Amino acid sequence: MTAQLPHVDHELVQAAAQVARTRCRGDNHTVAAAGRAPDGRIVTAVNAYHFTGGPCAELVLIGAAAAQGVYELDTVVAVGDRDRGVVPPCGRCRQALLDYFPALKVVVGAGEALRTVAIRDLLPESYVWADHQLDTE
Repeated sequence: MTAQLPHVDHELVQAAAQVARTRCRGDNHTVAAAGRAPDGRIVTAVNAYHFTGGPCAELVLIGAAAAQGVYELDTVVAVGDRDRGVVPPCGRCRQALLDYFPALKVVVGAGEALRTVAIRDLLPESYVWADHQLDTE
């Protein structure tokens, strides 16, 4: 069972929803993601569907954040186009988000059930890449 954290970042959800409404066009871009940096900045991204297996919005968000000098994210959310609401991260994204940001919080659920959970709760007993790297010191 996923532990609920006390605060849902509604501004972050709205940022992702705005990008989904205004930037998602056609079948190639159908989900938007938003992430909040520790300094309060919000970074957004959209998925890049391709028949060869394009990246989800959350994966694009990791790269977009780094391109803007944001190497830590506190909270992320993904929202579907056509007013589909919050979309939970897929398994691949859960693993990547956990590896990049082990203390990350993720907004999931819908309507009154919207809640924030720890990424570790979305992928229990998981392999954490950083935990298995050799010290270089």
